[in-house]
Amino acid sequence: MQLRPSELVLNADKSIYHLNLRPEDIGHTIITVGDPDRVGAVSKFFDTVELKKGKREFHTHTGTLNGKRLSVVSTGIGTDNIDIVFNELDALANIDFDTRSPKEEKTVLDIVRIGTSGSIRSDIPIDSFLMSEYAMGFDGLLHFYDSEHIQETDISKAFVAHADWSPNKSVPYVVKHDKNLGDRLISNRIRLGTTVTNIGFYGPQSRVLRLQLSDPDLQAKLDSFEYKGIHITNLEMETSGIYGLSKLLGHRAVSMNCILANRATGAFSTEPTKSVENLIRYTLEKLTTG
Repeated sequence: MQLRPSELVLNADKSIYHLNLRPEDIGHTIITVGDPDRVGAVSKFFDTVELKKGKREFHTHTGTLNGKRLSVVSTGIGTDNIDIVFNELDALANIDFDTRSPKEEKTVLDIVRIGTSGSIRSDIPIDSFLMSEYAMGFDGLLHFYDSEHIQETDISKAFVAHADWSPNKSVPYVVKHDKNLGDRLISNRIRLGTTVTNIGFYGPQSRVLRLQLSDPDLQAKLDSFEYKGIHITNLEMETSGIYGLSKLLGHRAVSMNCILANRATGAFSTEPTKSVENLIRYTLEKLTTG
């Protein structure tokens, strides 16, 4: 199957359209961050940096640490950008740009999100680390793909019933992390949780400035949800798309969250930069040693 130019969009130098990368530019272990400025905050710990490229909000550094080749890529905010980044990362790994055809032998990428998040539970402290065992997407991205076979539909159905979910909103979907990759990153410093991926920062996360909410009780419904021991722990804006597209494309993905806000107590980290750097150091050590 040869992909048409309107489907696989390449730049004049045969780099992929949005990321501005060629297949040889990325490692098989990839760290994603939302903020482009955080790319350098990760790569400064590399032993070597061989490549720096950027276009729009998508910045990439590739180098080595402890003999392992890594790339760190910024995604910007939201699962709409995740759709771009993950399809293009997979294209770099698994499509021949000369023939414009998928490769017969597929490459599996290890992808780790290092991001910030807000807890909805008072017992999850500020500046702690949480690994998303499950991601519940309020964004609707996965409904555009043939994806029901990778979803944890029993959890999403239980939540829809619990929350009296409005039919005017996209139906939540749930996807689990890659346990093998997660086991490489877990320790007693990391809490497992169920992360809700929101489609916005304000109303979708029950923040009120001047606009009123369609469901003022949503935050309480999130906090009170329980299904077979599963509780919702935190909110952010990318993980469900990362888990969904990674599973569909055959890659391994884990989301590592630095808890900067606690919505239950109203607290926010006084040292957010230091806390995120601690999570970066921890994740890099786990990925490249042992």
